[in-house]
Amino acid sequence: MGPTADAPGAALTTTAPTLAPPSAEEIARAKEIVGRVSTAFSSRVVGQERLRTALLIALLSEGHVLLESVPGLAKTLAASTLSQTVKAQFSRIQCTPDLLPSDIIGTQVYDQRNHEFETQLGPVHANFVLLDEINRSSAKTQSAMLEAMQERQTSIAGHIHPLPRPFMVLATQNPIEEEGTYVLPHAQMDRFLLKEIVNYPSEGEELVVLERIEAGTLGPDHEETRPVADPDDVIWLQELTKRVYVDPAIKRYIVALVQATRNARQLLGPETGSYVEIGASPRASIAFLQASRAAALLLGRSYVTPEDVRELRHSILRHRLHLSFEALAEKVQPEMLVDALVRAVPSP
Repeated sequence: MGPTADAPGAALTTTAPTLAPPSAEEIARAKEIVGRVSTAFSSRVVGQERLRTALLIALLSEGHVLLESVPGLAKTLAASTLSQTVKAQFSRIQCTPDLLPSDIIGTQVYDQRNHEFETQLGPVHANFVLLDEINRSSAKTQSAMLEAMQERQTSIAGHIHPLPRPFMVLATQNPIEEEGTYVLPHAQMDRFLLKEIVNYPSEGEELVVLERIEAGTLGPDHEETRPVADPDDVIWLQELTKRVYVDPAIKRYIVALVQATRNARQLLGPETGSYVEIGASPRASIAFLQASRAAALLLGRSYVTPEDVRELRHSILRHRLHLSFEALAEKVQPEMLVDALVRAVPSP
């Protein structure tokens, strides 16, 4: 049945097929697979539990992650380790100002022996793609990559080449260097499911890193992580995630949170509310729906709770709020505004 409305301006309603929630057996299998992957991941990457959780949520949600941190905090190691644990193909693209779209998606090369053009697919045709320092590539190259992320396919000489499943992009950007960079427009940042801030390790975690390097269990000479799952397991988890139950009250809560970012002045007052120039788009609501399902599944539940939604507030909203000049000048953190807005919305 299509959308219906009783009167002009009335809310549209739709009837969609309801998927059966995951069974206890499916939840148990999902926990077992995720547990193996998490254990293998932690055997190589010290600490960074928030990063691991963000990567798993994005993987189960079929989304992409934007990572922001200073260099040397194991972002590349985390991406390559995750791909190795699920026996998937990994590629790393070092973004530079002279990087061309064809360097990412591929191109056609003339074969003189056969007198014909042959297609050479670019490094984006992998299961896990690390875009290192995406803000160093030109706007044209950024656009080509983000189009591949959205459409999950590339077009070379008029021919469509689907990207593999699973497919996830991890893009990094360095917040301390601005020279020679091209800032990602908000419209393009909106396409990332999550934005995670990777922090320095604790004193104890950094000591463990040194001990592992000294013992030969970490470093360039260490052997690759043995796979503990395969792409079919990941695809099964992705399909199972779509069946996690979200109560209508939770959906209304998600919409209320996103609507709050567009009404910051009314909720936070004219002074604090003016820091938010433009609120989040409907992509934020979709991100909350998808990511909260994945978060619930990671915790072994077949249903979403309001706490699942609130736990994701920073990762989903920090890069979707367009702050005013005053907020930037006063170095107001988007997380502070997100917390204030979440407190202003009643929880179900």
